[in-house]
Amino acid sequence: MAMTNWNYPTSICVGEGALNTLAQQCQRLNMTSPMLVTDPFLAELDIIKRLVADCAKQGVMITVFADIQGNPTDENVSKGIAAYNAQDHDGIIAYGGGSSLDAAKAIALCAKQSLPLWHFEDIGDNWTQADESKIVAVIAIPTTAGTGSEVGRASVITDGQNHTKKIIFHPKMLPVQVLLDPLTTVDLPAHITAATGMDALSHSLEAYCAPSYHPMADGIALESIQLIKRNLYKAYVDGQDIDARTQLLVASCMGATAFQKGLGAMHALAHTLGGLYDKHHGLLNAILMPYVLHANRSEIETKMVTLARALSLQSPGFEAVEEWVLGLRKTLEIPHTLAEIGIGDEDALKIGELALNDAAAGGNPIQFTAQEYTHLFLHALTGNKTTS
Repeated sequence: MAMTNWNYPTSICVGEGALNTLAQQCQRLNMTSPMLVTDPFLAELDIIKRLVADCAKQGVMITVFADIQGNPTDENVSKGIAAYNAQDHDGIIAYGGGSSLDAAKAIALCAKQSLPLWHFEDIGDNWTQADESKIVAVIAIPTTAGTGSEVGRASVITDGQNHTKKIIFHPKMLPVQVLLDPLTTVDLPAHITAATGMDALSHSLEAYCAPSYHPMADGIALESIQLIKRNLYKAYVDGQDIDARTQLLVASCMGATAFQKGLGAMHALAHTLGGLYDKHHGLLNAILMPYVLHANRSEIETKMVTLARALSLQSPGFEAVEEWVLGLRKTLEIPHTLAEIGIGDEDALKIGELALNDAAAGGNPIQFTAQEYTHLFLHALTGNKTTS
């Protein structure tokens, strides 16, 4: 596939070799001393070391900040802000999975503001408190095809004091340039390919099921789901499949573009469980997916007929989509229950309350009560899909 450039919703360079344009992109954006935000594992890889050296040869002096954990916390963001302000930086490069990208965007939002991070939590018009002229420009380079954070205007950050995930939002948090290079993803372990791919699927699926009117988002979501159907298993069994890796990066971008329409109970519970138990966000969504679909069945039957036809499934309808999801999870060796990843029922009531109050809950086709969220969690814990 030839490398191409898109502007939807931001400037996106797609294809093998996109990473090699980083210095050029920095120069175009007047970045001569950017800070690259990533995680400790990626920071030690040769690909980043080569990237830093190649950019230096072209006059772009990158320093690396790698104190980011799997579910980024407010402490990670605070340390990143301190590192950014300790030197004369003029931009941020977000490199990694959703955690690194989310942390980088939060650092970029807050580094030069007079107010701290939680003042920009996505509640009401909190975002208007930020001085837009002081938000740092971000170049985003995803290394997983899952969150789509590279085309998002928000970050999910864990409040370290109470172990809850909060959404930080500002329209100007959207990265100004995205580089989608499949070579950054070819060495992903199969289980991470599976979990992140299912995360991308959860975004498109929940966006498609959200009840608000947004035909453009629906169209994007449907195409994203088709790309995942055609390519996720290919990348899972052959990580070096460049075309499959590229298509998954695109599908991930599309899912995050679509979910401006809304998310739902999958994410309301995944955010809650991730904050409490520090589990992989994509894996949580993958496990929760069939249970949430089943609970929402009465409100999404018609949409599932359309989706089943788009996916060329036999006997179009809810059952066909449900069977496809369950089959895909099985081929990707996704656990069937939350209990299989070490989660228990001791916090069931708390989980119901937190999920109800999560920002994603508002986009669910059915407005569940806290008790219903507790029951839904317990169903996913035990493998019982009963909705009563």
